[in-house]
Amino acid sequence: MLIRKPDRILGSEITPETVYYNRRQFMAASSAGLASLALPTIAKAGLQEDDEITPEDIVTQYNNFYEFGTDKSDPAAFAHEMSTDPWSVTVSGEANKTGTFAFEDIIKGLDVEERVYRFRCVEAWSMVVPWMGIPLKDVLAQFEPTGNAKFVEFETLYRPSEMRGQQGFFSSIDWPYIEGLRMDEANHPLTLMVTGLYGKELPNQNGAPWRLMVPWKYGFKSIKSIVSIRFTEREPLNTWKQLQASEYGFYANVNPAVSHPRWSQASERRLPSSLFNVNRRPTLPFNGYADEVAHLYAGMDLRKYY
Repeated sequence: MLIRKPDRILGSEITPETVYYNRRQFMAASSAGLASLALPTIAKAGLQEDDEITPEDIVTQYNNFYEFGTDKSDPAAFAHEMSTDPWSVTVSGEANKTGTFAFEDIIKGLDVEERVYRFRCVEAWSMVVPWMGIPLKDVLAQFEPTGNAKFVEFETLYRPSEMRGQQGFFSSIDWPYIEGLRMDEANHPLTLMVTGLYGKELPNQNGAPWRLMVPWKYGFKSIKSIVSIRFTEREPLNTWKQLQASEYGFYANVNPAVSHPRWSQASERRLPSSLFNVNRRPTLPFNGYADEVAHLYAGMDLRKYY
């Protein structure tokens, strides 16, 4: 994990992409203290020595965002049809401050951080992505959740006129897309509300204007283009569990010991890959973040609570 927490990140201070692409080069530049790069402090939690940054064109062109279609290329092809300005978020449930807020008012005054995280899809492919965002705990704290708030539920934009994947009569998804976290997961320091990647604003196909990022969970937990935050006493029924509970649970922690009913989770295909270079590697428990998050699930049967 790479973390930077400045008072304010200026465009001129963002680490160049050419440095991002090679982590060893990045670390060498950081240790050299090159002021011109304004490089962040490196924290090694989660990342391995061979975790090189996935090229930006793959991260922005290879996505699951079914609101725009089921092919990996559909979000990049059609997400530009979604308008993100203006953007508002409704906050409800077990909190002292609820209502509808402008996105820019929610994030105003909150520190943006640069972080490099592994990203592991439940489909057994993975990436390493340099995100920019705000710790979720800082976002949620301003709404003053009460003691009754045991979970937090998120909802994606529902706008079929601009999200063509929501238009089909034969879609099996009951829109809008819903995800949720336990409050201790939401308040964990690693949990991020992403507003950018590769030093740029978050593209529509990656979940603009903001999305969740929970690096120790499978990617479907990291809900995109969020328009609703609801604090609740009860565990939310997330979309994929509603669709197929035998395959997708609420927790969705990366676990190589628990196979998907239709494929193994013991290994993953790290992008970029090809027919001649599959780039397959062993999957790590909690996606490599076990030291930071395993205590959240002490005493739980992770085969039952998958």
